[in-house]
Amino acid sequence: MAINSAVNSYVSRLLPLRLPRVCVAVTGADAAEMVDKAEVLVRDNTFLEFRLDYLSRPGLALPRIKKFTDYHPHVVAIATCRRAANGGKFRGSLASQLDLLAKAAAAGCQLVDLELQSAQRSKPEQLQRLRTRAALILSYHDFRATRKLEETLEKMGAFPADFYKIVSTATTVYDNVVMMKFLEKRSDRHSLIGVCMGEQGIISRLLGVRAGSVFTFAAVTADQKTAPGQVTAQELRSTYRIEQVDAATRVYGVAGDPVAHSLSPAIMNAALRRENVNGVYLALHTKSLKDLLGCVREIPIHGLSITMPYKEAILKHLDNTDSHTTKIGACNTVVRAQDGKLYGFNTDAAGVVRPLEQRITIEQAKILVLGAGGAARAAVYGLKERGAEVYILNRSLGPAQKLARSARARLMKRADLKKMRFDVIINATPVGMGNTRETPLKENEINTRYLFDMVYDPPETRLMKLARARGTEIIPGIEMFVHQAARQFEIWTGKPAPWDDMLRVVSVAMQERGAVKNAAKENGRK
Repeated sequence: MAINSAVNSYVSRLLPLRLPRVCVAVTGADAAEMVDKAEVLVRDNTFLEFRLDYLSRPGLALPRIKKFTDYHPHVVAIATCRRAANGGKFRGSLASQLDLLAKAAAAGCQLVDLELQSAQRSKPEQLQRLRTRAALILSYHDFRATRKLEETLEKMGAFPADFYKIVSTATTVYDNVVMMKFLEKRSDRHSLIGVCMGEQGIISRLLGVRAGSVFTFAAVTADQKTAPGQVTAQELRSTYRIEQVDAATRVYGVAGDPVAHSLSPAIMNAALRRENVNGVYLALHTKSLKDLLGCVREIPIHGLSITMPYKEAILKHLDNTDSHTTKIGACNTVVRAQDGKLYGFNTDAAGVVRPLEQRITIEQAKILVLGAGGAARAAVYGLKERGAEVYILNRSLGPAQKLARSARARLMKRADLKKMRFDVIINATPVGMGNTRETPLKENEINTRYLFDMVYDPPETRLMKLARARGTEIIPGIEMFVHQAARQFEIWTGKPAPWDDMLRVVSVAMQERGAVKNAAKENGRK
């Protein structure tokens, strides 16, 4: 027994040196389904966690897992049977839990995960016996907050283990900073696994591995998460390139409330990958500017896309802005310089001007802008700077008058629309966003060569359909989104943006999103 224990301890010490960065959590309705999923995953994922607690009869999975591990000796497997009281699904006794984990180790799982609460109720000899069979991950989950990490680790240290896993919940994006500082401080003394759950915890899932976490967890698919905020293995590897994340990796992100459905991570990470930039771009769900700015300085974050509701509010927190951003009164791009100073830009104008320049000569072109908000202001100033004859039509007269005066543009009355013809009409209002019922103009008011709708979800709005029926050429909002993002990429990296690749990626993402929506509608009808 002493020899076996020594050998096992030696193997355990080597494990951190050879473990992959991503462990994929595998669940199933029954034992057969769980192992079948593992068979599908194993080609691309050599590190798997079998969530035995998701099975109503977990013991039945053990013979199948044994066959799987015998057939795939290169796979590293974790057995987890988390009790319901500690956030899992297992409702058996402590003795049953320990027995299942021991049998899972005998079935070829090199690691077993046991919660701190179960360890506290176990006898020392039970834990020692379990640890002679497999490397022990002692885990603790806080489903409410990120707090008392040092105190928790101290409690866990009373129990000998090969890995200490602390999982908290991020209620702010700054909680990721707290977790990563903890990992940086303590990972030289312990083999730690640290991650923040929740939508706001994505930073820790990506950057925790460079802060000192031995590995991170991933889901098989978006609807098979075993923890809130878990990212899929494919996203971690393909979109975020987690295997390449190191101390030199620059961090960028889109900050707003909400940002869950933002397409920016897909498009920006594709551009970083195409241009071989050592960087990663994340969605940062920030509920306050104070929270965001703390992360910018501490992580540090090198560049930000700013979206609603912070485009105007962030201006007073910047060290400087270009004249264009000052005129517009809104910032959608932040650069953090080496000295920590924050500089603001607005690339929304580029999102309007660049697609138009590919089609017409902007100078002296007659262009109508619908709206007087931030997007409209960016369009108006950008077009005026290039010599266009700009008209403004807005539902509320006051904001339109103010914008027209400051930009030296012309006001337009809706009653005069039928008499006028334009080179371009630009919809810079949110009308039509998320639906195909609303439209800012009637069909007989669309007298233009080009219609440019900034709304890109849905891909074809009612306004675009009406314009197409009149033979008008369409510029979809997706082009505005891509070109403003391309300009952001250029500001951050100093490299030309691969806008054609970016357009392709976002087009595919929009198609996939549309397919999911249609499938949901079909299921709703059944």
